[in-house]
Amino acid sequence: MGTRERERDLELLIPVSVPPLVSTLETSKPSAPSSPSSSPLSFHHTSPGKEACCKVIRSWATKKFMSGSVILLPIAITFYFTWWFIHFVDGFFSPIFTQLGINIFGLGFVTSITFIFLVGVIMSSWLGASILQLGEWFIKKMPLISYIYSASKQISAAISPDQNSRAFKEVAMIKHPRVGEYTLAFITSTVTLHSHMGEEELFCVYVPTNHLYLGDMFLVNSKDILRPNLSVREGIEIVISGGMSIPQILTTVDAQVIRAVRGEDISKLPV
Repeated sequence: MGTRERERDLELLIPVSVPPLVSTLETSKPSAPSSPSSSPLSFHHTSPGKEACCKVIRSWATKKFMSGSVILLPIAITFYFTWWFIHFVDGFFSPIFTQLGINIFGLGFVTSITFIFLVGVIMSSWLGASILQLGEWFIKKMPLISYIYSASKQISAAISPDQNSRAFKEVAMIKHPRVGEYTLAFITSTVTLHSHMGEEELFCVYVPTNHLYLGDMFLVNSKDILRPNLSVREGIEIVISGGMSIPQILTTVDAQVIRAVRGEDISKLPV
């Protein structure tokens, strides 16, 4: 008995490091997820009504900005090219006035316009036409300049107000490049083809492929040509604008109606 009492007294004197029950339970429990408000990386979410309001305002501002751009873009382009044209034409005679000590903006432009008008008046006469033919004869003798002058003259003749010298006689529509597709063309002349099947009247049409300056030439039967209610000036505007100025409705005009209006046979247009 004495031995057991001594062992019990030793157990009471020596402390035993046993973790408390509460701490053991806390370590064994899974960690609860922290609340969004306590986490430093939590995001601030806006309300759905505020997001919808922001989207409506953003869409409205974008539409109004694009509308303003669409309205101002052609005006800005027109003013830019007009200003460039004025400076370009003014540059022909403004150096002469500058040498004379006259610095008035626009005086060279007015002088250039007056000069162009006088050239048109003089060249319309018999003497002016003779001088022009003589000048063209010298230009055509030059190797490289003759090609540039010929191409430039054909372009200017296409929009000439003179009906006799105008290169484009009429606007036409042909089926090209395949059946079911139509392309805009300009009638330049007519030709009669003689073959073993008899005579066949063909129209020489010019199809622009790069604005108005480059294109292809086709000989098309008169039966395969459609004549829309477009003037040559309107046809040139459609080609230059890339088709943006084309009317929404095109009406083909019969050849007999055109002959009745003009009092002439279109099939006998001068070559």
